[in-house]
Amino acid sequence: MKRVVFNRKGGVGKSTITCNLAAIAASQGKKVLVVDLDPQANTTSYLGHDGKDNVVGIAEFMESTISRNYRDFTSEDYIRKTQFENLSLISASYTLVDLEAKLEAKHKIYKLRDFLNNLHEDYDEIYIDTPPALNFFTLSALISADRCILPYDCDVFARDAMIDLMEELEEIIEDHNPQLQIEGVVVNQFQSRARLPQQAVDELEKEDFKLLKPYISSSVKVKESHALHTPLIYLDPSHKVTQEFVELYKAISRKPRAKKT
Repeated sequence: MKRVVFNRKGGVGKSTITCNLAAIAASQGKKVLVVDLDPQANTTSYLGHDGKDNVVGIAEFMESTISRNYRDFTSEDYIRKTQFENLSLISASYTLVDLEAKLEAKHKIYKLRDFLNNLHEDYDEIYIDTPPALNFFTLSALISADRCILPYDCDVFARDAMIDLMEELEEIIEDHNPQLQIEGVVVNQFQSRARLPQQAVDELEKEDFKLLKPYISSSVKVKESHALHTPLIYLDPSHKVTQEFVELYKAISRKPRAKKT
């Protein structure tokens, strides 16, 4: 199963959701790969690596599709271990920014799909984090994936943006990847006692989006896990937010049918 986590809006928790779902899968004995496509490399950092350490990652793989550099590398050469058992990473770096126009000009949009298909039998689950933009790298991820998760940060102004995004995703599915299913919306940074977050969620439900349960609560523990480069399942397994992620993982593992595709 290859899952992509995407929203054009920044700060909605894409890296948090990607890393914590992947870590839960790994903690349950599944062999898991995380692919970081965001030049900011937040997912890379969250899993204990540095996007500036000159270790080959996704940027170097992308470069190999348009140059002779790294042509002798195998798929496994781009993968690095993390400190967490069963959890591996293909890291990002800011070099991706410089490569994007060159990759677009040479129509390399399907190379990531082919690359991950070569790895798919070696991993039970693959999670792909994306930039906060519908750009070359995000489109590559959507073409490569089986499922798409959409983070939502309870901003009342984000409803219309989510509707527009869904329309674009439907076009991508039709034109590029008919197998891609919209798994649902993850409500992130939710404050159950506050009126505005609930109002934002209610607005989204009116549009018949599939909201995955449970919602992920707002908590300083998440920021602590970022600072310690340690997903919640390893940092504090019994914490409320950790258990919300565990239940969310169970929900997507049941592969519910999405309402909007």
